[in-house]
Amino acid sequence: MPLLQGCGILIVGGVATGAAVIYDRRDSETVLKDQQIEFQAMQLLSQNQDISNQSRIAVTSYNRTVLLTGQAKTRGAAERFADLVSRMPEVRRVVDEVTIGPLASLTRESEDVLVTSRVKLAINEVDYPGFDAMRVKVVTEAGVVYLMGLVSPNEADAAVEKARYVPGVKKVIKVFEYVPPTSKPST
Repeated sequence: MPLLQGCGILIVGGVATGAAVIYDRRDSETVLKDQQIEFQAMQLLSQNQDISNQSRIAVTSYNRTVLLTGQAKTRGAAERFADLVSRMPEVRRVVDEVTIGPLASLTRESEDVLVTSRVKLAINEVDYPGFDAMRVKVVTEAGVVYLMGLVSPNEADAAVEKARYVPGVKKVIKVFEYVPPTSKPST
C-alpha cells in the first residue's frame, strides 16, 4: 500500500508540473531543470554542515537563475554557499540575497508565507494583454518580495505595481528576465 501511495503522489506531481508548463514561457525541460537545481542545491547545503548549521537559506531557481534568500550567521557561510551553487553545471546566474544576522523565527516565516499568498492573489488581478500570473514566481523573505519570471517589461511593471501595495510588503525586488512585449490585440 505505501508503494501505491508514492506512485499517486508522483502522478499528481507530474500533472501539476504539466499544468504549470502550459502557462509557462519556459519549456518543460527547463522547468524540470529548475526543480533539479533547487533539489541539488539543498543537498549541497545539507552536505556542508558548516554552512547549514549557521544558516537558514532557501533556494529558488527560475530559468536557471538561482535566487538565494534567508539568513546566515556569518558572511563567510553565505558567500561559500553562493559560490558552491554558482559552480553547479546548469546554473547560469546566482542572485545572493541572503542576509547576515540571526535566523528568522517561525512567526516571521509564517508572516512571509501570508505575504506571498497575498501577492500572488494581487498579481492575479493584473489586467494587461497576454499577461498570465502563473508566469510570475513570488518569494518573500522578511517582508521583501522577490518576483521572478519571463515577462515583458510592461508585465513586470504591472506585477510590481500590484505587489507593492499588498499589506506586509516592505519592498519589491525584480529578478525578472525580459521577453519582447506581446503585441496588443487589434480592435
